[in-house]
Amino acid sequence: MNKIEPLSWKQEMQAFKEKTEAFYKGEIKKNEYKGFSGLYGSYAQKGGQASMLRLRMTAGRVTKEKMAFTADAVRRFNIQRIHFTTCETIQLHDLQPDMVYDIMEGALSCGIVTMGGGGDFPRNVMCSPLSGVEADEYFDVIPYAEAAAEYLMNFIKAEKMPRKLKVCFSNSPKNFTHATYRDLGFTAREDGKFDVYSAGGLGNNPRFGVKVAEGIEPDKILYYIKAMWLTFRAYGNYDNRAKARTRYMQEALGGAENYKKAYLEKLDEVLASGEDLTISVSAPVCTKTGDDSAASGSRVITQKQDGLYTVAWHPIGGQPSAETFCRLSDLLSEIPDAEMRLAPDEGAYIINLTGSEAQKVLELTNDGAQTLFETSVSCIGASICQVGLRDSQALLKACINAVREAAIPDGALPQIHISGCPSSCGTHQTGALGFRGAAKSIDGKSQPAFVLYINGKEAQGKEAFGHEAGTILQDSIPSFLVELGQTVAASGKPYDAWIADNTNVVDKIAAKYLV
Repeated sequence: MNKIEPLSWKQEMQAFKEKTEAFYKGEIKKNEYKGFSGLYGSYAQKGGQASMLRLRMTAGRVTKEKMAFTADAVRRFNIQRIHFTTCETIQLHDLQPDMVYDIMEGALSCGIVTMGGGGDFPRNVMCSPLSGVEADEYFDVIPYAEAAAEYLMNFIKAEKMPRKLKVCFSNSPKNFTHATYRDLGFTAREDGKFDVYSAGGLGNNPRFGVKVAEGIEPDKILYYIKAMWLTFRAYGNYDNRAKARTRYMQEALGGAENYKKAYLEKLDEVLASGEDLTISVSAPVCTKTGDDSAASGSRVITQKQDGLYTVAWHPIGGQPSAETFCRLSDLLSEIPDAEMRLAPDEGAYIINLTGSEAQKVLELTNDGAQTLFETSVSCIGASICQVGLRDSQALLKACINAVREAAIPDGALPQIHISGCPSSCGTHQTGALGFRGAAKSIDGKSQPAFVLYINGKEAQGKEAFGHEAGTILQDSIPSFLVELGQTVAASGKPYDAWIADNTNVVDKIAAKYLV
């Protein structure tokens, strides 16, 4: 396929403007507009009075140029709601149409393409955020994630898929990007090769991916992506959107082994076609070295590059203040080789810092999470999302406030994952504790509630869906977490050590709050 230049997307803008203006005039219904606007990476927010725009950040990389563009847009339009997503993108919210047009078109100048950010298209390619700087990684997978992303842009204009396709890369068994249960995942191996997992996903009918290939050469990844696209088009459900994700193909084809067989048949087709999809990439080399200054603290990570550091920054709920985001952009513009990397838990990492530079970043980002629990994950929530059922962001804030007031020590509670609906944008099913938006009828009246999931795991080789414990009213969740935190704190152990022998205790505590 031919490479698509980002600037060619400008030709698409007029159609988007016409349709958006018609929607805001009330001439187009919500569902019709949603089906159209997703192609452009934009959706109307709940109520139809404002829009959001999703900025794709390939492999989670927010270069200084991309960050400066985003900060400029935030300042020019006085944008107050920014969201780091679990797919490593940046969403800008509460936008009026002219703002969307301006940002969407201007973003192309610094390599940000919003096209395909929503709808039935290949989504932002994800990558382990510390790839290239992490001391214990197998190898740097970023060059391959970026090559995959460039190739996948070709499929936005190709034959329509049944639904979206999420591709990701993992640099170690930590499996931070959930590569073993995405639509297509490439997991690094110690020998410098990839294993390939396919047809996984969270949400309704969750499935771990099927390992369809082992030990593939990294320069051959595009063959496996093309095979995935062909498999999805051949066996994906075009008739029922509720069953149109790749994970449903495992069941439709009669199980994991049959799915693997079908996928490998498509791979054989690609290999036999004669199309040359071999890539040649080189890992970026960081020539920056330390200056003998040092940095320390719970948010400081020592890089494998001598004398360099990374600073972790996790805005509460993945929503940084506009002021902090813009000031950080200004600071990074003055720091050689510095870059922000978005993470799948709605946090960020600022890499390639000397000790003194890291101290400056630490001071600037001290308004974020201060404990493990405060790094908890929440989707944008029902106050913004059209399909959202519960206000997950409001729940997270209430929980953090309650835990702070109860003085629960750091480590006594894990990072929790909150999704406002079954879509699992908050990845609730594989969190240590997960909550999924629901409703419960009490005395004939529907009450806001969440379904509780306990003991999910994401690490490669240890993946597990949390078991569904029951339903808790929204107002009771902070009290449940405080009691759990107090129980764990009394043991003197951190939650991850305590839970190994006490899963049943979590269920017993939760039972008092279930309805």
